[in-house]
Formats: sequence, C-alpha cells, structure tokens
Amino acid sequence: MFVPRADVLSSISARIAEKLGPQKYKVWFRNATQFTVVGNHLKISTPNTFLCGWIERNFAEVIGEAVREVTGQEHQLSFVVDPRLLVALKKRQLNSQADFIAKNPERLARQNIRGLREGSTPSASPSARKLRGRFADLVIGPANELAASVIRRLADPAAESYSPVFVHGGCGLGKTHLVQALANEFVEKHPTCRWRYTTGDEFTNEFVLAIRSNRVEAFRQRYRHLDVLIIDDIHFLTNKKATQEEFLHTFNAIDGHRRKIVLTSDTHPKLIGQFSEQLINRFMAGMVVRLEVPDFAMRCEILRRRAAGIASQSIPEDVIAYMAGHLTSNVRELEGALLKLLMFGTVAHQPLTLSLARRALADHIERSKRSLGLEEIDQTVATYFGLTPADLHTSRKARTIALARGIAMYLARKHTEMSFPEIGRFMGNKNHSTVILASRRMAALLEADELVQRQTPAGMAQERLREIVGKIEEQLGLSCQAGRSASPTVEPAQNLRCAPPEAVPGITCPLTKPGTSRMAAG
Repeated sequence: MFVPRADVLSSISARIAEKLGPQKYKVWFRNATQFTVVGNHLKISTPNTFLCGWIERNFAEVIGEAVREVTGQEHQLSFVVDPRLLVALKKRQLNSQADFIAKNPERLARQNIRGLREGSTPSASPSARKLRGRFADLVIGPANELAASVIRRLADPAAESYSPVFVHGGCGLGKTHLVQALANEFVEKHPTCRWRYTTGDEFTNEFVLAIRSNRVEAFRQRYRHLDVLIIDDIHFLTNKKATQEEFLHTFNAIDGHRRKIVLTSDTHPKLIGQFSEQLINRFMAGMVVRLEVPDFAMRCEILRRRAAGIASQSIPEDVIAYMAGHLTSNVRELEGALLKLLMFGTVAHQPLTLSLARRALADHIERSKRSLGLEEIDQTVATYFGLTPADLHTSRKARTIALARGIAMYLARKHTEMSFPEIGRFMGNKNHSTVILASRRMAALLEADELVQRQTPAGMAQERLREIVGKIEEQLGLSCQAGRSASPTVEPAQNLRCAPPEAVPGITCPLTKPGTSRMAAG
C-alpha cells in the first residue's frame, strides 16, 4: 500500500483551487473535505451528506482531472461521510468568525460603546443609549395597528402583555422602528428595567467572542437575567446550530421567569430555513404578528410626516399622491425618494411641483420596480421545502423533490418572462416538455384545490397546494401585487394617525379595516 506524501495531497488541493477559483475552493473544500490516496483510489471525506452529495454532483470531474494531472494516472474516486470532520469544521467556522470580528475595529468599537464588558453585573442597565425609532413618529394604519398595539403593551409593566412576541414582515415595513421605539420607552420611563436591544448578528458575534475568550458564563449572565430581551433580525441565526442552541437556553431562562422576549424577522417563524424545531415551537407559542405593506392612504401619510420633519416647505398633495402611487414596496423606498426629491428641488432652485417630481424620480421609480428572477424563485422554493437548489436540478423523483421542482417551474413560468426551454435549461437542463407538463400539472392541482404530501422533519405531512404556493409567493413579495391600482387617487387619511406618546392602546383596539392585519398564534 502506497501512502503519498503530504506535498502530493497539497498539490492536488492546489490544482483543484486553481481550476475552481479561490472562492469556490474555500467554500466547498478548504474547511470541509479531506483527501486520502491509497494506490489508484482517491477517497474524498466530507462532514455531512449535503456536502458529500453536492461535491460529488458538481466537482467529481474537476477532482479527477486534478488528480490525473498531479499523479499522471487515473484514480477511482469515492465520496464518503466522516462525522469526525464535523467537529473540526464547526471549530474552524467559529475561529474564522471570531478572527473577522477581532480584525474589525468598527465592530469592536460599537460593542464597547454599548457597554458589553465582561465585568458588568446582571443588575446593571444594559444600555442607556437612545435609538432612532420613536412611538411618536410611528404612523398607525391597517398595515401595522395590531403589531403596534402589542408592542406598546410591553412597555407598560401594569398592563397584561404577551411573550414571546414575534413580529415579521418584509424589509422596510417598520419592524426595527417598532422594537427600537420599545427600547426607547424603557430608557425614558423605566430606568430600573433590565433590558437589552441587539440584533441576531450582534448576538452571534458576542457568543463567538465569548467562546474564544473562555467567557461564556459572563455572556450568559448578561442575557439570562434580563427583564426584557429584544432581538432584531433573529433569522440571522439561520444555519448557526451552536448559536441557536445557546439562544434556546437563553430563551428558556427568560421565559421560565415569565419575563418578556421580543423578536423580529423578515419571514414567519415556520418559513425560516435551517432553524431548530424547538425554537420555532417556542416562537409559535407566543404572539406572532405580521406587518403588512402600507396601503396608498398610509403611504401618503408617511410621506407627509417625514416631509414635515425634514423640509422647510410643504409638499403639494399631487406630488405626495404621485410618489405614494408609484413606490409601493416599503417605507425605506418612500423615504429615499423623498430625500432625493427635496435635494433635487434645492439644487435646481425650483418649487416642488408634480412636473419636478416626475423629472427627479423617473430613474428612482424605474429602478424600484420589482424584477423577479429564476434564482430567487429557485432558492425560495428550495428553502421552503428544506432542500437545496441543487436538489431541484437533479433528476431525482422523490415525492418532496418532485413537488418542489414542479412548483418552481410553475412559478417561474407564471411570474417571469422566461420561455419553457429557458426554464428547463436553468432547472438542470430539463427538456422543455418537462416544464410544460409540470406547469400544467400544478395548475390542474391548484384548480382542483388538491392536497399534496411532502416530507417534513416531523414526518410526512399533507397540505393544500394552494396554501403552499401562496406562502411561497408571499415570501417572494408577490402577495400584494394583484390589488395595486395603476392610477391611484388621493384617499382621505382620517383613519391614519400618529401614535400619541402617552397612550397605551389595548390589545382589543378596533382596527381601521377589520381583517387587514393578520395574527398567527401557536
């Protein structure tokens, strides 16, 4: 038996990196695989089945060529899973994360400013800084009335409130504004309350630093004795199993003492990919509230309020209606357009008119139009079913994979301008007739409102295809497009109001339009 020297294996690795490029090699090989050569046999060991299957499907030919070029002879390849590599992989990932944080002085500076010192006591106020969001600046309407009411109750110790509270919705709909406003309420009105506002990114980085510095206990003391824990963008913990496990224990410690936890995410808890079932169950046991896209009247009121705070001149109603009618996705989009318009008027030394707004915002509006691509559909469908895009592109006919592949083809045909052959090529060089049949089959099942079966972590489950497609379209931001008007008119804003800073609305507050805000409870 011949065992090659380490420099031969290094040469093979270097040749693979040269063929694939440094980025692909780093992601799929450098920290995840191990080569072993015995005679004319090359064994590629990986830490899990996903990596093993992906490397075999996509890089077997490249590996074979690299070995042949280095050794001068053909080798038989075998791909195996070695669980022992998983421990080393996790350690390298944590080390890499911690090295990045340590080399980033801006991140460390922010942490120091926030008072994240290992010597702080559990009873100390975790943060005295004021954040940007204010309840007084929040425009209340059908899209956010329920969520705002639930969050406001958390700021009143005397009021009965719910915990955990999970607020979800698309980007730019006001999730961060709501939870930052809650944090500011604690700063101003409850100085003795032990609370902390952080993001999923910051929580992860703190945990990694605590592991590297052997101060995990101090990290736990900072979080597990809080009265209120607020974490923005909790979905950042996706696929970080060690951090999720630590957060699960933190969650149990706080919730076990009947204290409050507030979380935000871009998606519903059950639609967050690669998240532990224990955490999802705990999220669903509390109050899950969705933020909707603001309607036309609400967008107009948001523009009026923002303009009053930054502009020295009033903005005509026809200009506000023009902006609100063409920029419909989120609040950040509206704010950016407003700033651009005000600057354009200042530079041009002209009053703010509809004609000026059309000139100033033509490019902004055009670029803000949503363009859905095959990659986004592919990834969203795969994430919903707990698969990878590579699974959808294979010829495997397992029930769940075939269902996910059919839905992806159906949505690609429905929501893009791609032809059947183009979709087929993207989906793993499938024949165009395969795409046609899949699209027709999905359409027929939807028309009949049929139940379909798919594999879940809890086993085989049945669900209506219409509900699955609806959830995926919602994730793609397509749920509100059908109701948009091409030429909206200015609607009365009497149902919109600015939340008074002293009021604490009840959970049973009447909605402006019943049913426009949706809530899901576990």
